[in-house]
Amino acid sequence: MTIRLADDAGIAAAADHLRGGEVVAFPTETVYGLGADATDDDAVSKVFAIKGRPALNPLIVHVAGPDWLEQLVEPDSRVDILTDAFWPGPLTLVLPRLPGCPVSKSVSANLGTIAVRQPDHTVATALLAAVNRPLAAPSANPSGHVSPTTAQHVEADLGDALDFILDGGPCRSGLESTVLDLTTDTARILRPGVIGSDELAAMIGDVENQTVSTGLVKAPGQLAKHYAPNLPVRLNADTAVKGEAFIVLGGGPNADFDLSPSGDLAEAAATLFAALRKMDDPSRFSGLAIAPIPDQGIGLAINDRLRRAARGR
Repeated sequence: MTIRLADDAGIAAAADHLRGGEVVAFPTETVYGLGADATDDDAVSKVFAIKGRPALNPLIVHVAGPDWLEQLVEPDSRVDILTDAFWPGPLTLVLPRLPGCPVSKSVSANLGTIAVRQPDHTVATALLAAVNRPLAAPSANPSGHVSPTTAQHVEADLGDALDFILDGGPCRSGLESTVLDLTTDTARILRPGVIGSDELAAMIGDVENQTVSTGLVKAPGQLAKHYAPNLPVRLNADTAVKGEAFIVLGGGPNADFDLSPSGDLAEAAATLFAALRKMDDPSRFSGLAIAPIPDQGIGLAINDRLRRAARGR
């Protein structure tokens, strides 16, 4: 395994690795992705194998710009509105596959749809330009585990299975993208993120929420249990019981980790996964107690991740 600085030489080497059918971990503004050439069946299969990801759970395809969609998905009048407003950025669109689409069908779990987004990160942008192919890239961690927001998180989780990690520093957003399904007349949020339903509805009209799959999984982040540390997670805690790590927002007594001393939800989102990883230490704690998070704005996405982390515990 090699961690390479995301300078020009590192990006060029990573692009060669991807064009050769190999897998590269790289930063986006949300979390680190485990990237492969989305048009290469064998390369995509390596992503599933490295993560231990169920084949029924689709991957997001990263593109360099809206013009790349012309070769991948069916047109939709809402796409231009949304990409003009939110791309590059943390918004993934689920759209019908175009006949003859070059993306591997395994990327979409053999469904007739593809989840696509344009990342807003200089390293991801440069890498896509150098490879000149769409990249299938779920989060660079074992399936179901806490997402990585630094190259060191990727190394700790997957270092033995990866040859190449491109280090672009900490991810600034820290939560995965909002996933919006455009295959129905009324758009549906399949996974909440930094971009909320009010912002989306202001652009395209009514937006529904369907964050847990009721049938086939159409996008990442819909599985009931996900983003989970190894220790048990207890939500809406007023305090920790003996042995628990106490994770709070906005200060308070006996806190082991404060997601944002000022109570800023954007800062809390950026530090959430790092906090879960740091406190997930059985030599120090027996579980994680999480203080209440306001269920509004970005707090909706934070609570979505926490509920999935705590489910089944």
